[in-house]
Amino acid sequence: MSGMADLRPMRAFALSDKGRVRAENEDNFLSKPHMGLFAVADGMGGHAAGATASAVVVDSLSRVAPQSAAAELRRQCEAALQGAHRDIQRQASLRGVGTMGSTVVMLLTFDRYYACLWAGDSRAYLLRGGDIVQITIDHTEAEQLLADGVLTPEEARNWPRRNVITRAVGAGETLALDFVNGELFEGDMLVLCSDGLTGHVTAAEIAGLASGRAPEEACRALIDLALARGGTDNVTVLVAAYRQQEEEPTRLRPGREESRETTRPR
Repeated sequence: MSGMADLRPMRAFALSDKGRVRAENEDNFLSKPHMGLFAVADGMGGHAAGATASAVVVDSLSRVAPQSAAAELRRQCEAALQGAHRDIQRQASLRGVGTMGSTVVMLLTFDRYYACLWAGDSRAYLLRGGDIVQITIDHTEAEQLLADGVLTPEEARNWPRRNVITRAVGAGETLALDFVNGELFEGDMLVLCSDGLTGHVTAAEIAGLASGRAPEEACRALIDLALARGGTDNVTVLVAAYRQQEEEPTRLRPGREESRETTRPR
């Protein structure tokens, strides 16, 4: 990742819904196209602990200042997540909560390059030319057993503990983030989402609904499909499209939490 600091050719939109079953939305998101910083966080812990944990993640990242070099932006964001990790642990101790944490999937863009860092099972997909690739690997028990050859893909999809995550911000002594990066090409789209989407919508369906659409339209279509299929979890989708044109303003609609450039309202 390299380039000039003012080159942030991304148009983005994010949308979050508590779903049909959950009483509270424990997801959060951050969208800052002007500095190439995007994130989705899915909290866990119950009794408002999950919502607090994901808010700590997003609030920590929201305080990162624009940087003139890609490497420094990554370093500052990683430091923010490490700080969030410690803060969540402190809050869990004060509350007497045994389990409190949050997944995070973070996208950084700089000129025509991207980097993705994550912990947990919130995902990032890259759409290019109608094709879709999942660029993150879930940090779950099922994914690890699949990688070890213990489970087949079919068995992993139906594994009773398939939703048990092995990494999260705030969980464990240390926070380990995985990292992937690459080059962006005109027309590329990146989709960040919580498992409330992927629990109901396949990768092929994500590609079909998002490809060729504006980020706002893509977000709405994806969340509407997840809700139509039961909406059993909170669902959050952020779509960022690589383009050179300036994004147009939009009005927020009541009833859902959505944004082009902000944290999720709480």
